This record gives sequence, structure tokens and C-alpha cells, in this order.
Amino acid sequence: MTREEKFMAEAIKLSELAVEKGEGGPFGCVIVKEDKIIGRGYNRVLATNDPTAHAEVVAIRDACKNLSSFQLEGCEVYTSCEPCPMCLGALYWARPKIIYYANTREDASENGFDDSLIYDEISKSIDERKIPFRILKLANAYDAFENWENKIDRTNY
Repeated sequence: MTREEKFMAEAIKLSELAVEKGEGGPFGCVIVKEDKIIGRGYNRVLATNDPTAHAEVVAIRDACKNLSSFQLEGCEVYTSCEPCPMCLGALYWARPKIIYYANTREDASENGFDDSLIYDEISKSIDERKIPFRILKLANAYDAFENWENKIDRTNY
């Protein structure tokens, strides 16, 4: 077994644990740095009533806490399934060096986890989306951006 297969096996174990515990869907994820698992997560949507508690998000939070960092620079992500659009976005923000996945989004779809609506919605203009988006800009809405731009001691990310 290669080192990559070993870490993927851990992610798959977590996906099985998610099913066994009944806390969420069959998804697991581990995050690795320098050949050590620094973050673990499995889907906990049902246990937490949190639609963002996907395996990857839970693992990112765990890894970042353990690294005392808001980024996963130099890390590898092993996830039991191709990340959904939300998790994909979170992973891009976290900036790992590589993402490995076992099952495809088509595999997920065949088992009741179809993200095609979200993929389709992202490419549509705001006016064409199923959930209405309306701009409601108050006079001071942009102030926080200006304050950020002028902040001398800010941490860029």
C-alpha cells in the first residue's frame, strides 16, 4: 500500500464512521502534512444541524486549529468523495498543495447526494438563479472595505 493509499484508507474509514454513527452522509476526509494526519473530519450535518458540516469543512477546521493557521500550505487533502461546490470553495481558500478523492460526484449523485443544481446555478447570471439575489446597498456598505484597505496592521489572505 502506498502512502497515498494509506491516507485515503483513513478518509474512507471516516466515511464509514459517519454512516455508522448516523451523524451525516457517507463522507470522510483527512488532511496530511509531512506524513502526519493533522486534521480529520466526517460529515456531521445531521448531528449539528449545520449544512456546512461536510467532511472537508470539518477536517479543514480541525487542521487549521492544529496548525494555528488559516491556511493549509504544504498540506495534502484525502477525501472519500469529490468535493461538493461548497467544499471545493473552502479548499481553494485553504490552499492545500493537492487534493485526492476516491469517489466521483456522479457516484455521490447516484446515492442521493446530487450537487448538479449548485454547479448549474454558479454559472448562471444572478437574475437567472432559482433563489432570488437582490442587491440592497446602504450608504455605509462600502465603509468596511475602505477601512480594510487603510488598515496598516492587516493580515492579507
